[in-house]
Amino acid sequence: MEKAGQTPRIRYDEGCLAAHALNVVGDRWALLVVRELMLAPKRFQAIRHGLPGVTAAVLTQRLAQLIDAGVVTHDGGLYGLTESGRGLMPVLQAMCRWAALHPGHDPRRFISPAALVISMTAMMLPNDAQATAGMEMGHEAFTLRLANGVLHPQTGAGASDFTLSGNGNSLARAVYGPVPLARLAQEGVIGLAGDAQAAQDFVDLFRLR
Repeated sequence: MEKAGQTPRIRYDEGCLAAHALNVVGDRWALLVVRELMLAPKRFQAIRHGLPGVTAAVLTQRLAQLIDAGVVTHDGGLYGLTESGRGLMPVLQAMCRWAALHPGHDPRRFISPAALVISMTAMMLPNDAQATAGMEMGHEAFTLRLANGVLHPQTGAGASDFTLSGNGNSLARAVYGPVPLARLAQEGVIGLAGDAQAAQDFVDLFRLR
């Protein structure tokens, strides 16, 4: 097994930088593991909860490979990202923007809390709004601070103008869909607490296309 930070095993024998990147994170599930760790360190089962299609054996293998490549750390039962791993955030954001323009996306499929929040950092319209949003999705909570046209997500509940609650799919529907939040809340699709108009103004800043 390679030591952390050493050259990963070769999948593509090319000098191309894109090929080098794929040698590190090109295996199936690898980049999605990074996605699940991008906003906060997690334990094994929490990572797996965000990746319902992965088996325990495959996740164990991917985590080991990413640790060997210097992308993931493991300390006291918690997996997190190294500086190199955190540097993949713009890659995930660019993939979100590209995928939104490519046909075939099915938002009815499973969306993890981390996946939704990362997509929101990528799919926001230009704006000069100021807002603090709370999002509660089962065992995961986020405080999203919007300032100077940039969305800054933090894990955990904090003081906010409003709080939206639900699962990743129901809140993706609230953020990106055409139905007003008040109606979704009335129908029990999501929970909405706090300033309802501020919440609607906030979600109106996001578009998939």
